[in-house]
Amino acid sequence: MAAPPRASGRVLSGDLPATEVGTTPHEPTRAEEETLNPEPRHPSYVKVLITDPIDDAGIERLRESGHDVETAYDLTGDALLEAVAGANALVVRSGTEVTEAVFEAAPDLVIVGRAGIGVDNIDIDAATDHGVVVANAPEGNVRAAAEHTVGMAFAAARSIPQAHARLKTGEWAKSDYLGTELNNKTLGIVGLGRVGQEVAKRLDGLGMELLAYDPYISEERADRLGADLVEFETCLASADFLTVHTPLTPETEGMISTDELELMGGGFLVNCARGGVVDEDALAAAVENGTLDGAAIDVFGEEPVSPDSPLLDVDEIVVTPHLGASTEAAQENVATSIADQIDAAFAGEPVVNALNAPSVDESAFPRIQPYIGLAETAGRIAGQLLDGRISEIEVAYEGDIADEDVDLVTASALKGVFEPLEWQVNAVNAPRIAEERGIDVTESKRLQSDDFQSLVSVRVGNDDDTMAVSGTLFAGDDPRIVRIDEYRVDAVPHGKMLVARNADKPGVLGFIGSILGDHDVNISGMFNSRRDEPGGEALTVYNLDDPVPDSVVATILNDDRMIDVRYLTLNGHDDE
Repeated sequence: MAAPPRASGRVLSGDLPATEVGTTPHEPTRAEEETLNPEPRHPSYVKVLITDPIDDAGIERLRESGHDVETAYDLTGDALLEAVAGANALVVRSGTEVTEAVFEAAPDLVIVGRAGIGVDNIDIDAATDHGVVVANAPEGNVRAAAEHTVGMAFAAARSIPQAHARLKTGEWAKSDYLGTELNNKTLGIVGLGRVGQEVAKRLDGLGMELLAYDPYISEERADRLGADLVEFETCLASADFLTVHTPLTPETEGMISTDELELMGGGFLVNCARGGVVDEDALAAAVENGTLDGAAIDVFGEEPVSPDSPLLDVDEIVVTPHLGASTEAAQENVATSIADQIDAAFAGEPVVNALNAPSVDESAFPRIQPYIGLAETAGRIAGQLLDGRISEIEVAYEGDIADEDVDLVTASALKGVFEPLEWQVNAVNAPRIAEERGIDVTESKRLQSDDFQSLVSVRVGNDDDTMAVSGTLFAGDDPRIVRIDEYRVDAVPHGKMLVARNADKPGVLGFIGSILGDHDVNISGMFNSRRDEPGGEALTVYNLDDPVPDSVVATILNDDRMIDVRYLTLNGHDDE
């Protein structure tokens, strides 16, 4: 995560309210007010450049606020850089690539507003480095996307587009289409976020049984929606209709392919979320050979979709050109939402959907800065080591760090926990994600630390288990993981790591080292710890130079002495 810019006169609103983490809010002092919401530079007028079409309601709202609004669509290259040079605010959709070069060319830019939810086309790290707020409008199209999902489910189940097309050509093909009712069928929902929850509400009312796979939502929240939380494979195997509502991340790309489709053994798949989550070639083959009864797809790995896409050749697959958010109400909502956030930015008010980190007091930032990455890494490790979904998170501070304003550090810990399955999660929206998923978040402080000058601990848990990871800084701001659950360790939290828990018996370390060596995995460092007296349980953390394939992990686990083995990737090494 890029470090947030220090207070510099630019607007970095959207600070985390203390109540999000269970602390008591207080009236800020005058100095705190100046640093938490630094006064923006107020130009004689605010120039807003809009480079992708948005609804007129958003443009009118900006003009009513007194801003100078300029529209210039389909700009690329030097033309875009020239146009943005004097802008104070930039409004885009998915058509404009907002790169490092754009921020370099726009020294007066304060905010980039994305009229919609996806920000793949915006370099958020570059925005943060330049002190520019990036905001989106995630709520405006949720209802529209949910309704389109429901419509696509009916279209696939009743072959509505196919029958329509044939009737238009003069064919009365009534006997060719025997539809499937949704009533009394099982709906599998992969990803129970905002859109997934809206789909659940609508289809629950149609008499469907709801199953959901989402390791980052609480059972209580799912119960309120009428859904039973199940494992991924169970969700697929039990679903008559499967609808996908997960972001596209390295973890979710291609998560539904040939093996997963075979688990469904019939039924229908609907994807109105993100292209790339479902393997398009595998889906086309599965429907064509009868593994699935049909599918409905609104999003594609490449858009516009290629005329050669196999999805277009299978009659039982309904396709639409990314229409999920294409309603008048949705387009008006996202446009006016972005206009309101631009107004807030120049008024020094919180930008409610800001996607990059809040500002902090300039004098305090050097003291907390090293703990931001440490907390994020501890959260990421803890989240990956816990079995099962997460229902509670505690971030604890001991020693000197407990005397600091740690809102940003706590938010960074949440970011680390959620990052594997949440796209665009960051220190600003992580607390909101926890709230939406029904996860209890607490923060605790203790001014004394038994062993370290400062200690940050992230504990994640559910009804069955907990996992805690603690970290500190050695001399020179050198981050170390010093405790994993009850085990004392000394691990460098970087790159590729293997965490192995085993019976404390002779030869285990040699066994693991031999297996890794046989597969050309080099060990750069390791630390071994045991919880009890000799013969109990031990834990070893390995720092590695090379990735560990799943098959190697499985080979190690096959040994009777092994209890658990986890391969972790940190600090941007996910793609290796």
